[in-house]
Amino acid sequence: MKRAQAMARPPARLNTMGPAQATPPTMFTDLSPALLHTLYLVAIVAEAMTAALSAGRRDMDWMGVCIIACVTALGGGSLRDVLLGHYPLTWVVHPEYLWMTGGAAILTALIAPVMRRLRSVFLLADALGLVAFTVIGCQVAQMMQLPITVVLISGMITGCAGGVLRDVLCNEVPLLFRKELYASVSLVTGALYLGSMSLGLSANASVPIALAAGLTMRLMALRFNWQMPKFVYRDDWD
Repeated sequence: MKRAQAMARPPARLNTMGPAQATPPTMFTDLSPALLHTLYLVAIVAEAMTAALSAGRRDMDWMGVCIIACVTALGGGSLRDVLLGHYPLTWVVHPEYLWMTGGAAILTALIAPVMRRLRSVFLLADALGLVAFTVIGCQVAQMMQLPITVVLISGMITGCAGGVLRDVLCNEVPLLFRKELYASVSLVTGALYLGSMSLGLSANASVPIALAAGLTMRLMALRFNWQMPKFVYRDDWD
């Protein structure tokens, strides 16, 4: 009995990114979790730094800057887990992520004058974060064996909700609701990942395919100013 129970438990090493980013033992090998974990760490730091700049434009104090940074970097995954009932939250299991994002925010405040020169770097990091968060969000919903629609939405929430929370707290119209290709990139990334998996490809193939395609789409949209169609209605019924 004890031996059977021990064999039923997933290996502890699969939990290196916390419950919110844990991967099913039957689905993933060593490469894809390592790749996503690395991109995840890069992304939360980059998101925290760009969020700190947004807070600075609103003349927030340093505590406000740190809060905005943490909410932006970790808010998407937290909102996803709350909606899906997936506990504990990642930053509860890994409180060092709070220190990482808060430290990145303080560093940004200290070196803000030179941040403008790194704009291209942060746009690339933001794009990487979008696609990596999306795949991670899809994996979490997959692990819970949820319907494919919920899996896609889980990926979009993970990829986009942090930026929405940042913009709302900074009293701006969220980027998600404006003309840029952002949520659509997340949707395409998630769909490619799920499509590759359904075709029988391994995670070591599906994850890089989805990441590369989503990243290319986002960078091309930035380079050539691709936009979603806008709905403009200004007639007054009064």
